[in-house]
Amino acid sequence: MPTLSDDLTVLRAEFPAYKIWQEHTPGRARYVARSLRDGLNPHTVVTSDLAELRNALEPARSTGMLAFTPDQPNIARMYDYWLQGKDHYSADRAAADEITEKFPEVAQIAQANRAFLVRAVRHVARQGITQFLDLGSGLPTSPNTHEVACEAAPDARVCYVDNDPVVLAHARALLAIDGKVSVATGDIRDPATFLTDPALTHLIDPATPVCVLLVSVLHFLTAAEADAAVAAIRHWMAPGSYLVISAGTSTGTDPELVRCLRAAYGDTAPVTGRTADEIAAWFDGFSLARPGLVDVWAWRPSDSPRTLRPDVSRARFLAGVGRKLPVAPEWQP
Repeated sequence: MPTLSDDLTVLRAEFPAYKIWQEHTPGRARYVARSLRDGLNPHTVVTSDLAELRNALEPARSTGMLAFTPDQPNIARMYDYWLQGKDHYSADRAAADEITEKFPEVAQIAQANRAFLVRAVRHVARQGITQFLDLGSGLPTSPNTHEVACEAAPDARVCYVDNDPVVLAHARALLAIDGKVSVATGDIRDPATFLTDPALTHLIDPATPVCVLLVSVLHFLTAAEADAAVAAIRHWMAPGSYLVISAGTSTGTDPELVRCLRAAYGDTAPVTGRTADEIAAWFDGFSLARPGLVDVWAWRPSDSPRTLRPDVSRARFLAGVGRKLPVAPEWQP
């Protein structure tokens, strides 16, 4: 029989843009939902009835989770198309082709970015890390994070987090294959919610080192949202944890490409190019692994002659892997 805890867990998963809890006062109990984002309505709902709470929050449902429509280009599906995957629609292909007709290097960078993820996960797993949190994971693409991690660390555990319903459906069907892999609904802009999701907490122990991946996702947030999300996640990570980031940069990128991407994605997401210095600041308090923050293809590239080296004269994507340093104890005289 479902319990109250189960009901609240379901509600929190359905409405990740809200903090939802039960509070007790003398003689009664009531439920409270409070918005985690400025401008989201309703801001606060207080009721003694769970069904009434759900109905009140229903208008805000799409805010926490991307709406599904095959007629509008989608970030994850366009990326899948550039990776030569199969999970995309005609609108995605048309928008992606319009971009690569002017900037063919975009597809090359997408492929180089995926190759970076594989190399970074393998490197971190070889350092003895067995917990991985893949934020904004996108559509499953082999080799997936858990496949790479388990090659180097058979006991590795991986939680995938996304807010795209298509991504979540595919991930739950293909990735959540055993007790070492889970999939959580979550918005990167709302760390407080996904970091307490049971799908994550039953698998990931924040008291011990974890690898957090933010690969090709932060440039789809506003500058303030990206900085706040990274700061919250860095604070949550235990010393010795690893942070893996790749992101588009305005440093050296043709502004026309940014305009093309913004036009393609429309209202689904902003496209924010950060300077190289701003991206480097996301690693404050972390020790960068060699060779530091570099073009995505240049992070420990394979010696294979087939290593992809995109043309970076008009489009640049930076990548780095950092290890969180222990906090130095305060000096006492």
